[in-house]
Amino acid sequence: MTVTGIITALIVGLIIGALGRLVVPGKQNIPLWLTLVVGVVAALLGTVIARATGVADTAGFDWIEFFFQVVLAAIGVALVAGVGGRRRLTR
Repeated sequence: MTVTGIITALIVGLIIGALGRLVVPGKQNIPLWLTLVVGVVAALLGTVIARATGVADTAGFDWIEFFFQVVLAAIGVALVAGVGGRRRLTR
């Protein structure tokens, strides 16, 4: 993977993670770097799922793949925020 590919993956991950945070209701007390990690993982998993279901290669922008990525990011953000919130409550 080239440096450009890594930078592109990080930017896409940040955007997907931010969109995932927007979808989840309420305030999520997770840092930006964790949002980035969740977004990158969600983008990769969303692409894998889209390819497995045969919807990754469409003409134009792949909206279904994007939907998979944002939904997975929202689930990831909710899980991470929930685990972090539970830790704060027990202290």
